[in-house]
Amino acid sequence: MTVKPPAPPPLPSELEQLLRRMRLPYIRRAAPEVIATATAQRWEHAEVLRVLLAEEVKGREQATIRNRRRASGLPAGKTFDAWEPDRSAIPPKTQRALRTLEWIDRAEVLVICGPSGTGKSHLVEALGHLAIDKGKIVAWHTLETLAQLLRRHRADDSINKAISKLIRADLVVVDDVGLLPVSTDAAEALFRVIDAAYEKRSIAISSNVHPSGFDELMPKSIATATVDRLLHHAHVIITEGQDSYRLAQATAGKGVKPLV
Repeated sequence: MTVKPPAPPPLPSELEQLLRRMRLPYIRRAAPEVIATATAQRWEHAEVLRVLLAEEVKGREQATIRNRRRASGLPAGKTFDAWEPDRSAIPPKTQRALRTLEWIDRAEVLVICGPSGTGKSHLVEALGHLAIDKGKIVAWHTLETLAQLLRRHRADDSINKAISKLIRADLVVVDDVGLLPVSTDAAEALFRVIDAAYEKRSIAISSNVHPSGFDELMPKSIATATVDRLLHHAHVIITEGQDSYRLAQATAGKGVKPLV
Protein backbone atom coordinates (compact mmCIF):
# COMPACT_ATOMS: atom_id res chain seq x y z
CA MET A 1 0.00 0.00 0.00
CA THR A 2 1.40 3.38 -1.01
CA VAL A 3 1.41 5.98 1.77
CA LYS A 4 0.97 9.55 0.60
CA PRO A 5 3.41 12.04 2.09
CA PRO A 6 1.86 14.58 4.43
CA ALA A 7 0.63 17.79 2.86
CA PRO A 8 2.99 20.74 3.29
CA PRO A 9 1.91 23.30 5.89
CA PRO A 10 -0.14 26.21 4.53
CA LEU A 11 1.36 29.63 4.07
CA PRO A 12 1.14 32.08 6.96
CA SER A 13 -2.03 34.14 6.53
CA GLU A 14 -0.08 37.41 6.17
CA LEU A 15 1.98 35.99 3.29
CA GLU A 16 -1.16 34.51 1.72
CA GLN A 17 -2.84 37.92 1.78
CA LEU A 18 0.22 39.66 0.34
CA LEU A 19 0.33 37.24 -2.59
CA ARG A 20 -3.38 37.78 -3.19
CA ARG A 21 -2.96 41.56 -3.15
CA MET A 22 -0.02 41.33 -5.56
CA ARG A 23 -2.07 39.00 -7.78
CA LEU A 24 0.44 36.17 -7.82
CA PRO A 25 -1.92 33.16 -7.83
CA TYR A 26 0.54 30.62 -9.20
CA ILE A 27 3.22 31.47 -6.63
CA ARG A 28 0.53 31.25 -3.93
CA ARG A 29 -0.50 27.81 -5.15
CA ALA A 30 3.04 26.43 -5.46
CA ALA A 31 4.66 28.11 -2.45
CA PRO A 32 3.75 25.61 0.31
CA GLU A 33 5.25 22.64 -1.52
CA VAL A 34 8.24 24.61 -2.82
CA ILE A 35 9.05 25.96 0.65
CA ALA A 36 8.73 22.49 2.19
CA THR A 37 11.03 21.01 -0.46
CA ALA A 38 13.51 23.89 -0.12
CA THR A 39 13.65 23.43 3.65
CA ALA A 40 14.19 19.67 3.39
CA GLN A 41 16.86 19.97 0.70
CA ARG A 42 18.45 23.18 2.02
CA TRP A 43 18.05 25.20 -1.15
CA GLU A 44 19.72 28.56 -1.53
CA HIS A 45 17.33 31.49 -1.17
CA ALA A 46 17.95 32.49 -4.78
CA GLU A 47 16.87 29.02 -5.95
CA VAL A 48 13.61 29.25 -4.00
CA LEU A 49 12.91 32.62 -5.59
CA ARG A 50 13.76 31.31 -9.05
CA VAL A 51 11.45 28.29 -8.76
CA LEU A 52 8.55 30.38 -7.44
CA LEU A 53 8.89 33.01 -10.17
CA ALA A 54 9.15 30.28 -12.81
CA GLU A 55 5.86 28.82 -11.54
CA GLU A 56 4.17 32.21 -11.85
CA VAL A 57 5.48 32.75 -15.38
CA LYS A 58 4.46 29.24 -16.45
CA GLY A 59 0.98 29.62 -14.97
CA ARG A 60 0.41 32.99 -16.63
CA GLU A 61 1.59 31.74 -20.01
CA GLN A 62 -0.74 28.73 -19.82
CA ALA A 63 -3.65 30.97 -18.79
CA THR A 64 -2.92 33.28 -21.73
CA ILE A 65 -2.95 30.34 -24.13
CA ARG A 66 -6.26 29.08 -22.72
CA ASN A 67 -7.83 32.53 -23.03
CA ARG A 68 -6.54 33.02 -26.57
CA ARG A 69 -7.80 29.59 -27.61
CA ARG A 70 -11.25 30.35 -26.19
CA ALA A 71 -11.34 33.81 -27.80
CA SER A 72 -10.18 32.50 -31.18
CA GLY A 73 -13.38 30.55 -31.83
CA LEU A 74 -11.36 27.62 -33.17
CA PRO A 75 -13.20 24.29 -33.04
CA ALA A 76 -11.65 21.90 -30.54
CA GLY A 77 -10.08 18.61 -31.53
CA LYS A 78 -8.59 19.37 -34.94
CA THR A 79 -4.98 19.65 -33.85
CA PHE A 80 -1.75 18.08 -35.01
CA ASP A 81 -2.17 15.40 -32.33
CA ALA A 82 -4.84 13.85 -34.58
CA TRP A 83 -3.20 14.79 -37.90
CA GLU A 84 -1.93 11.92 -40.09
CA PRO A 85 0.83 13.45 -42.24
CA ASP A 86 1.39 10.28 -44.28
CA ARG A 87 -2.22 10.28 -45.48
CA SER A 88 -2.13 13.84 -46.73
CA ALA A 89 -1.55 14.71 -50.38
CA ILE A 90 0.51 17.69 -49.21
CA PRO A 91 4.25 16.96 -49.55
CA PRO A 92 5.97 16.30 -46.18
CA LYS A 93 8.44 19.12 -46.82
CA THR A 94 5.55 21.57 -47.30
CA GLN A 95 3.84 20.32 -44.15
CA ARG A 96 7.02 20.88 -42.15
CA ALA A 97 7.49 24.36 -43.60
CA LEU A 98 3.92 25.33 -42.68
CA ARG A 99 4.41 24.13 -39.12
CA THR A 100 7.37 26.47 -38.61
CA LEU A 101 4.81 29.32 -38.83
CA GLU A 102 7.43 31.51 -40.49
CA TRP A 103 4.85 32.41 -43.16
CA ILE A 104 2.75 34.01 -40.42
CA ASP A 105 5.70 36.13 -39.35
CA ARG A 106 5.97 37.30 -42.97
CA ALA A 107 2.22 38.16 -43.14
CA GLU A 108 1.73 35.70 -45.99
CA VAL A 109 -1.49 33.96 -47.02
CA LEU A 110 -2.23 30.25 -47.07
CA VAL A 111 -4.96 28.90 -49.36
CA ILE A 112 -5.73 25.17 -49.23
CA CYS A 113 -8.24 24.10 -51.85
CA GLY A 114 -9.64 20.77 -52.98
CA PRO A 115 -12.56 18.38 -52.57
CA SER A 116 -14.40 17.81 -49.31
CA GLY A 117 -12.88 15.40 -46.84
CA THR A 118 -9.25 15.85 -47.88
CA GLY A 119 -8.07 17.43 -44.62
CA LYS A 120 -8.25 21.12 -45.54
CA SER A 121 -10.14 22.27 -42.46
CA HIS A 122 -8.13 20.00 -40.19
CA LEU A 123 -4.86 21.47 -41.41
CA VAL A 124 -5.81 25.14 -41.14
CA GLU A 125 -7.40 24.59 -37.74
CA ALA A 126 -4.38 22.63 -36.50
CA LEU A 127 -2.11 25.44 -37.69
CA GLY A 128 -4.34 27.87 -35.78
CA HIS A 129 -4.01 25.86 -32.56
CA LEU A 130 -0.25 25.56 -33.08
CA ALA A 131 0.03 29.32 -33.61
CA ILE A 132 -1.77 29.93 -30.29
CA ASP A 133 0.58 27.51 -28.54
CA LYS A 134 3.48 29.55 -29.96
CA GLY A 135 2.13 32.78 -28.49
CA LYS A 136 0.20 34.15 -31.46
CA ILE A 137 -3.34 35.51 -31.60
CA VAL A 138 -5.75 33.68 -33.91
CA ALA A 139 -9.31 34.38 -35.08
CA TRP A 140 -11.38 31.64 -36.73
CA HIS A 141 -14.38 32.38 -38.96
CA THR A 142 -16.58 30.95 -41.67
CA LEU A 143 -18.15 33.08 -44.40
CA GLU A 144 -21.40 33.00 -42.46
CA THR A 145 -19.84 34.33 -39.25
CA LEU A 146 -18.11 37.07 -41.26
CA ALA A 147 -21.47 37.98 -42.82
CA GLN A 148 -23.02 38.11 -39.35
CA LEU A 149 -20.21 40.41 -38.22
CA LEU A 150 -20.88 42.70 -41.17
CA ARG A 151 -24.62 42.86 -40.54
CA ARG A 152 -24.18 43.40 -36.81
CA HIS A 153 -21.93 46.43 -37.27
CA ARG A 154 -23.50 47.89 -40.39
CA ALA A 155 -26.43 49.32 -38.42
CA ASP A 156 -24.25 51.75 -36.46
CA ASP A 157 -21.61 52.15 -39.18
CA SER A 158 -18.91 50.52 -37.03
CA ILE A 159 -17.86 47.82 -39.51
CA ASN A 160 -14.45 49.38 -40.20
CA LYS A 161 -13.74 49.41 -36.48
CA ALA A 162 -14.85 45.78 -36.18
CA ILE A 163 -12.64 44.67 -39.07
CA SER A 164 -9.69 46.58 -37.63
CA LYS A 165 -10.20 44.77 -34.33
CA LEU A 166 -10.44 41.41 -36.11
CA ILE A 167 -7.14 41.80 -37.94
CA ARG A 168 -5.27 42.51 -34.74
CA ALA A 169 -4.93 38.74 -34.78
CA ASP A 170 -1.67 37.41 -36.18
CA LEU A 171 -3.64 34.82 -38.16
CA VAL A 172 -7.22 34.96 -39.43
CA VAL A 173 -8.60 31.56 -40.46
CA VAL A 174 -11.57 31.46 -42.86
CA ASP A 175 -12.88 27.92 -43.16
CA ASP A 176 -14.97 26.13 -45.80
CA VAL A 177 -15.21 28.75 -48.54
CA GLY A 178 -17.28 27.46 -51.44
CA LEU A 179 -19.06 24.78 -49.47
CA LEU A 180 -22.33 26.74 -49.48
CA PRO A 181 -23.68 29.57 -51.66
CA VAL A 182 -21.99 32.88 -50.82
CA SER A 183 -24.32 35.72 -49.85
CA THR A 184 -23.56 39.30 -50.87
CA ASP A 185 -22.87 40.15 -47.23
CA ALA A 186 -20.42 37.25 -46.94
CA ALA A 187 -18.63 38.25 -50.13
CA GLU A 188 -18.32 41.86 -48.96
CA ALA A 189 -17.12 40.77 -45.51
CA LEU A 190 -14.47 38.46 -46.99
CA PHE A 191 -13.20 41.27 -49.22
CA ARG A 192 -13.09 43.71 -46.30
CA VAL A 193 -11.06 41.29 -44.17
CA ILE A 194 -8.62 40.42 -46.95
CA ASP A 195 -8.23 44.07 -47.94
CA ALA A 196 -7.60 45.17 -44.34
CA ALA A 197 -5.14 42.33 -43.68
CA TYR A 198 -3.26 42.76 -46.97
CA GLU A 199 0.51 42.80 -46.29
CA LYS A 200 -0.19 43.27 -42.57
CA ARG A 201 -1.56 40.00 -41.24
CA SER A 202 -1.71 36.37 -42.32
CA ILE A 203 -4.87 34.69 -43.55
CA ALA A 204 -5.43 30.96 -43.93
CA ILE A 205 -8.36 29.86 -46.10
CA SER A 206 -9.73 26.40 -46.76
CA SER A 207 -11.86 26.22 -49.89
CA ASN A 208 -13.59 23.69 -52.09
CA VAL A 209 -12.95 26.06 -54.99
CA HIS A 210 -9.63 27.40 -56.28
CA PRO A 211 -9.49 31.21 -55.86
CA SER A 212 -9.54 31.54 -59.66
CA GLY A 213 -13.13 30.27 -59.46
CA PHE A 214 -14.34 32.67 -56.78
CA ASP A 215 -16.18 34.66 -59.46
CA GLU A 216 -18.56 31.70 -59.68
CA LEU A 217 -19.37 32.11 -55.98
CA MET A 218 -19.73 35.88 -55.65
CA PRO A 219 -20.15 39.01 -57.78
CA LYS A 220 -17.30 39.22 -60.27
CA SER A 221 -16.19 42.72 -59.23
CA ILE A 222 -15.83 41.66 -55.58
CA ALA A 223 -14.22 38.35 -56.55
CA THR A 224 -11.62 40.06 -58.76
CA ALA A 225 -10.61 42.54 -56.06
CA THR A 226 -10.58 39.82 -53.39
CA VAL A 227 -8.46 37.35 -55.35
CA ASP A 228 -6.04 40.08 -56.48
CA ARG A 229 -5.13 40.86 -52.87
CA LEU A 230 -5.47 37.30 -51.63
CA LEU A 231 -3.01 35.70 -54.05
CA HIS A 232 -0.32 38.39 -54.14
CA HIS A 233 1.59 36.86 -51.19
CA ALA A 234 -0.10 33.46 -51.06
CA HIS A 235 0.92 29.84 -50.79
CA VAL A 236 -1.73 27.89 -52.73
CA ILE A 237 -1.93 24.18 -51.91
CA ILE A 238 -4.24 21.85 -53.82
CA THR A 239 -5.44 18.57 -52.30
CA GLU A 240 -6.97 17.12 -55.47
CA GLY A 241 -6.25 13.47 -56.16
CA GLN A 242 -6.62 12.60 -52.49
CA ASP A 243 -9.42 10.37 -51.24
CA SER A 244 -11.80 11.74 -48.64
CA TYR A 245 -10.73 10.88 -45.08
CA ARG A 246 -14.34 10.69 -43.98
CA LEU A 247 -15.39 8.43 -46.87
CA ALA A 248 -12.38 6.17 -46.31
CA GLN A 249 -13.21 5.84 -42.61
CA ALA A 250 -16.86 5.14 -43.39
CA THR A 251 -15.94 2.49 -45.97
CA ALA A 252 -13.59 0.83 -43.46
CA GLY A 253 -16.29 0.88 -40.77
CA LYS A 254 -14.35 3.34 -38.59
CA GLY A 255 -16.87 6.16 -38.72
CA VAL A 256 -19.00 4.74 -35.86
CA LYS A 257 -18.69 2.35 -32.95
CA PRO A 258 -20.07 -1.16 -33.60
CA LEU A 259 -23.65 -1.65 -32.45
CA VAL A 260 -22.84 -5.06 -30.97
